[in-house]
Amino acid sequence: MRARALSIFQNPLQARTRIVLFLLIVPVLLSYWTPLWTIRLHAPQYPNGLSVEIYSYKIVGGHGGQDINEINELNHYIGMRKLDRSEFVDLDWIPFVFGFLVLLTLRQAVLGDLRGLIDLVVLTGYVSVFAFARYVLQLYLFGHNLDPSAPVKIAPFMPVVLGKKQLANFTTYGLPGPGSLLLGIFAAGIAVLTVIEFLRARRASVSKQHTSAA
Repeated sequence: MRARALSIFQNPLQARTRIVLFLLIVPVLLSYWTPLWTIRLHAPQYPNGLSVEIYSYKIVGGHGGQDINEINELNHYIGMRKLDRSEFVDLDWIPFVFGFLVLLTLRQAVLGDLRGLIDLVVLTGYVSVFAFARYVLQLYLFGHNLDPSAPVKIAPFMPVVLGKKQLANFTTYGLPGPGSLLLGIFAAGIAVLTVIEFLRARRASVSKQHTSAA
């Protein structure tokens, strides 16, 4: 009985599942070239606002990159570190993880079974949670490791992660970018495929048991 139950996870994937897996590679690839997260700041002295877009491998300031310089000037006054690509060390490994997910999905589309599809879902969930937790940690460190000799003294604070937050006369927003949406489509897609394949394999196993019993 145990061997039969385990054999469910060795069921090869349906042809249509393999086709959908091929298609789901596209949003992962597109997410590389689109922002994963966006930070926006609005204040009376900046009527057009300031923005920073975080990609999987770089950070880009709005208005042709000038917004990063403006934000760094503001950060200097309150003792925050500069927004600099070198500070975001996670951007060194995230592109490689994306590439690994693409290769693993391609492998599942060609050779995969239900067990491999479950592994892909678990790995995607782990990477997503870990990367987001690292992002939150970086924001925490930015807002709490303030230079005590800064011209303007403020209490340590947690920068906005998701949603809206007020800091002095600045209204700040943290919003997921198109890249996060694309990765969400990928994650949801493989999760749905896993459920479908599991139910199919279970029905096939039950049908086989009934046939054997008869």
